[in-house]
Amino acid sequence: MSSPFLEAVALSCERDWRLLFEGLELNLSPGDMLQIAGPNGSGKTSLLRLLCGLMPPTSGEVRLKGRTLHSQRGDLARNLLWIGHAAGIKGLLSPEENLAWLAALHQAASREAIWSALAAVGLRGFEDVPCHTLSAGQQRRVALARLYLNPAPLWVLDEPFTALDRQGVAQLEAHLADHCHAGGMVVLTTHHSLGLRPEGYRVLELGCGRGGQG
Repeated sequence: MSSPFLEAVALSCERDWRLLFEGLELNLSPGDMLQIAGPNGSGKTSLLRLLCGLMPPTSGEVRLKGRTLHSQRGDLARNLLWIGHAAGIKGLLSPEENLAWLAALHQAASREAIWSALAAVGLRGFEDVPCHTLSAGQQRRVALARLYLNPAPLWVLDEPFTALDRQGVAQLEAHLADHCHAGGMVVLTTHHSLGLRPEGYRVLELGCGRGGQG
């Protein structure tokens, strides 16, 4: 049996001298969507950052395709896309400029691909306006346009539905489900109740013991 694409083994996290979770186990294989749930302060965002290699665990380890994250830093960008709770875009730059800059960190995208991604999230006609003139929902859409540019199989998303209107929510749900149906994987936190759940959907609840997978 092949190993999971991503797995956490006996993972523990302590922040500000407070143990958020310990002994946590999880795994993801193609087609899976894992929602991280739990009350505020239970460590949801910390867990996402651990899975991306953005912070070290207190104990345990995260493995990508059977190897520890720290042993394959150069492969992370090809395998994983992280979009945090903040939009992470620069207000003085246009949507096109922001996406060109973000894409260039890993794999450059053509202008045509960027414009197509912006059209996909409903921002046709806003390609060259400064992002600080956009609404919070439109800025969130700029960030989410990266999902149409980055071929990474694993998407790790912290509250991706923030500030989106009903149409944006429905579109994002469909895109995430399509990604899983095509063999991709999604790990996300959200207070939104998902209407579209792929077959591989499940929930991991933090704040209710040592940790585990539901």
